[in-house]
Amino acid sequence: MRMAEVDLHGHTVDEALRIFIDVYNRHVRSRSKESLRVIHGYGSATEGLDGGRIRRKIRTFLEGAADSLDWKPGEDLEGNPGVTIVFPRKILATFQNQLAADILAFCSIPRTESKIAGEFRKNSALEIKEAIRTLVRQGQLKIAAKGDRETYVTVA
Repeated sequence: MRMAEVDLHGHTVDEALRIFIDVYNRHVRSRSKESLRVIHGYGSATEGLDGGRIRRKIRTFLEGAADSLDWKPGEDLEGNPGVTIVFPRKILATFQNQLAADILAFCSIPRTESKIAGEFRKNSALEIKEAIRTLVRQGQLKIAAKGDRETYVTVA
């Protein structure tokens, strides 16, 4: 069985997820029928903890993307917990789209930009501002006054 690979070693958890989504989407756009072997490590003592955190983040993400792909843990297919095998079907939402969706859910009650930034502090201030601006422009988030502060709330 032929398989394309993406190695996520040496990246932070968030970088690894972004890289995976980018590689996956390029793979789907190329119309490849190959599965994708995601090498993330398993978090052994010699490897540090990132491999285990990347594995958990990737697999949690994959569970939520069941409408776009199938996947199997490497330990089930090849006895290796440091890999995950992905069977692509369609394009995934980009990391920026995922951030926007998370911000929309968070703003079900009015939130200030600083509250939003605090909740999503793993993202850069620029990424957060861009996601908020895009959501306002698309009419999915509205600006509401709360006392003397500007807040953002999901449009019902």
